[in-house]
Amino acid sequence: MGAGAGPGDRPSLEPGRGPGWAKLAEAVALRVPPAAIETIYLFRPWKREGREWGTAVVACRAPDGGGRLRVYTARYMLVVRGKERGQARIEVEETALSPAEVIARVMQAAADRTGDPDPPVAVGPAAWYEG
Repeated sequence: MGAGAGPGDRPSLEPGRGPGWAKLAEAVALRVPPAAIETIYLFRPWKREGREWGTAVVACRAPDGGGRLRVYTARYMLVVRGKERGQARIEVEETALSPAEVIARVMQAAADRTGDPDPPVAVGPAAWYEG
């Protein structure tokens, strides 16, 4: 058996939905008011060996940014099998201040670099938050 990914290592999971994403959305809301979010870029989650990893890039209006958006990278790791099931590690980090069009190009370039056939999905804040 090789060390590479095999069938079943990366099932088709809907970006932005599920318990890991819900925990991530809560953590983002503690750092950024949901009303300030312009766009959430959701990368397709990975699921392997009883764990799930997800990454989102959150672009928010920055009142002091001169028309630029404040960018946060948010990641989670959720244990989905075993006796630690449901435990998660969450990280939300401010990473940039950038014009919106640059953020979109960077998101596509990130997918290209990783070889992911699916670019990140751009959604509005309603994907995670009501109202």
